[in-house]
Amino acid sequence: MIITMASVSLDGFFEDPDHDIGWHHMSDELHSHVNAELAKMSRFLNGRRNHELMLQAWPHAEDNPGWPRAMLDFAPIWRDMPKIVYSRTRRFTDWNTETRTEVVPDEIRKLEGDSMVGGNELLQTFFEHNLVDEIRLYVNPAAIGGGTPFFQKPNALALKGTRAFDNGVVLLTYGRR
Repeated sequence: MIITMASVSLDGFFEDPDHDIGWHHMSDELHSHVNAELAKMSRFLNGRRNHELMLQAWPHAEDNPGWPRAMLDFAPIWRDMPKIVYSRTRRFTDWNTETRTEVVPDEIRKLEGDSMVGGNELLQTFFEHNLVDEIRLYVNPAAIGGGTPFFQKPNALALKGTRAFDNGVVLLTYGRR
């Protein structure tokens, strides 16, 4: 199953016009939940930019002992997880990563286990090929008025579940209709 998990604003954006995500509401409860969900995955599927952002933090998280426990707990999940990065310009071989230059839908459909797809451009490509089986939206109690929309084309979805967290974030889980 291909899964995406994303924090979004009430008005459907996952970043503001300046690519800032400082409005995301995180709490220990929410981060622990996300860690538990991500630890169940068989692999991470990322675009180049998303992978490069991850490389800035997770390989050496222990160098930041002041970080919240849940963030430090995520570092080994990320480091140990097999990763496929889609990039036409860069080859990754570090941190349990292989690189592919393009999304081949038949290859994606043959992946065993659950895969987490991340990175806006890559996610939109997965949507175009109808490859996403489950969407987990963590809706933050903030309207930001503009930015990068999570959905860039219509998608028919079926609600599978909801959960509210202590910080006002609500998880909405959708599957294909």
